Amino acid sequence: MIDLHVEERFMRQALTEAAESLHDGEVPVGAVITRGDRIIGRGRNRREGLRDPTAHAEILAIGAAASSLEAWRLSGCTIYVTLEPCPMCAGAIVLARIDRLVIGADDPKGGACGSLLNIVEDERLNHRVSVTRGVLADDSSALLRQFFEQLRDRGEGAHTVA
Repeated sequence: MIDLHVEERFMRQALTEAAESLHDGEVPVGAVITRGDRIIGRGRNRREGLRDPTAHAEILAIGAAASSLEAWRLSGCTIYVTLEPCPMCAGAIVLARIDRLVIGADDPKGGACGSLLNIVEDERLNHRVSVTRGVLADDSSALLRQFFEQLRDRGEGAHTVA
């Protein structure tokens, strides 16, 4: 049974990471990885700052969690992410053997966990991830709207999400 209070508590931590991304001028996406009641990895979008197309919140959180556990297999872990992961991140979640994925907002234009594709639950793969959607979705969406409104106000071109 899923405890909504726990889901929201950890998603709020992911939202804190996303807010830091917004503050840094990045698309506001945040992620945390837990094992039990403990956060073992955090990440936020840092593509612009690091000039690295792979510096997505999920990838950075997975790296931090693997370092924390000193292992690449993240079995028994849950990743909380404010925006539905893209194909790269969904693939990394599967490859890291993460058991659960908790998503804030769906990404109908680029999501690979049920929106456009469903990599994490693809039965052809050797690992599947349990997915919970919509946890604090309004809060996640509000950060994204704020970011894109700021871009429009500055007259900057379109960015892609994630």
